[in-house]
Amino acid sequence: MHLACCGAAPLPPEILLWYRNLGLNLAEGYGMTETSVTNLPAPGTVRAGYVGRGLEGVEMKVGENSELLIKSPMNMLGYYKDPQGTHNSFTEDGFFRTGDLASIAPDGQLKIIGRVKEQFKTSKGKYVAPAPIESMLVAHPAVESGCLMGAGLPSPFAVILLTEEARKRCADPLAKAALEESLQTQMAEVNARLDPHERVKFLAIAEGPWTIGNGLMTPTLKIKRSVLEARYLALVDEWNNRNEPIVWESAVSGRAETIVARSSTG
Repeated sequence: MHLACCGAAPLPPEILLWYRNLGLNLAEGYGMTETSVTNLPAPGTVRAGYVGRGLEGVEMKVGENSELLIKSPMNMLGYYKDPQGTHNSFTEDGFFRTGDLASIAPDGQLKIIGRVKEQFKTSKGKYVAPAPIESMLVAHPAVESGCLMGAGLPSPFAVILLTEEARKRCADPLAKAALEESLQTQMAEVNARLDPHERVKFLAIAEGPWTIGNGLMTPTLKIKRSVLEARYLALVDEWNNRNEPIVWESAVSGRAETIVARSSTG
């Protein structure tokens, strides 16, 4: 196999490098339904965290709020029977508004940072894009999913869901302590790669599960960010006041169960 490509969601650099070390020439590309595939790294130019230069005929630029704008012959003509939506999706000079936060390296390689609508502002006035940080956190083998939060707070924090196997192991106090230590180590490693305003203050371990059935995941198994934020809102102050790197939803005096019940009944 000469080349394998992946897309749809950012791939943690550690996973990309792991496959490449096995000899699989794995690369990340980028595209949307509205634009088709616009970016693929040329052979020998794969760089972890980047999706390559624009293909022939593709123009890219970063607009207001670091939003990626794309123009090419592959851009859609418009949304079916939605002229206003079509108008809102294009700039005056014909670039499609992707809704993705991005940066373009000096050599033209594109880096997708997150979604414009997902970024939040801390109480320090700094914006944080959650997706790249979540991607680094869920690279831990015991973590199934995660959601970074922190709008209006001094520092972000993450609610994480452990894998089923990890949750079972935590019945053993020694295994639970070992897991906490491992998660703290990974959080420190992630924070070392982030700007000061992005650094994760603590990890809150959720009771779980997060499923399509209970309304916390989409049919494509992506987290429902706003639903999760609402679910854990009442616990944030208590978690913050503990000043501990790892907190457990199950340890919050009976209030977690109340929140679960309320979120389940809508």
